[in-house]
Amino acid sequence: MKKLRLIVAVMMLAIVTVVSAQVNLGIKGGVNMSNLVYGDEIDDNNPKIGFNLGLALDYEFVPNSAIQTGLFFTTKGFKAKDSSPNIEYTENLYYLQLPVHYAYKVDVTPGTRVVLHAGPYAAYGVGGKREAKVGSLSGTWDVDKIFGDAAGQYKPFDAGLGLGVGAEFGPLLLDLGWDMGLVNISNSSNGNVKNQNAYLSVGFKF
Repeated sequence: MKKLRLIVAVMMLAIVTVVSAQVNLGIKGGVNMSNLVYGDEIDDNNPKIGFNLGLALDYEFVPNSAIQTGLFFTTKGFKAKDSSPNIEYTENLYYLQLPVHYAYKVDVTPGTRVVLHAGPYAAYGVGGKREAKVGSLSGTWDVDKIFGDAAGQYKPFDAGLGLGVGAEFGPLLLDLGWDMGLVNISNSSNGNVKNQNAYLSVGFKF
């Protein structure tokens, strides 16, 4: 009988938790500033500008605490310049990315909250391109072969940690964050290449 009461109590608690939880879907998109880290070295002088866009899910399981996730199309890669000769080289890596962040929300005014969030992400490369410009001449190649097993390609799987700070203005969202790749995406036996990406996004929750 005691076990039955305990099971019933646990089930009631679970039901109350699910009912009281608030799930919001939304859309988010914005601007990326990305680079590739080679070993421990990174050139921050020429970040590559890209974008992110996708569906967001916010699961507020207790007041002011939530799990934030979603599925996003995001661009990463790097950009390099050499003024002598005048050369500009860019690698664009396209990923589908799934973050899973814990978020703590601080009430500021009615309808306005500051959101602090952090957690892991996993991403998979779905395409990309390489671009080179020498003076007035330019070219693009490897449109769909930037990921693969060859030495000149990148491993498609990426994962890492992200953190950020945002704000909720009713249904409107603002988010500033940074993702640090922890997976070596180089196919070279002595290579060590990782993604790094900062972003600014805006969104709307339904």
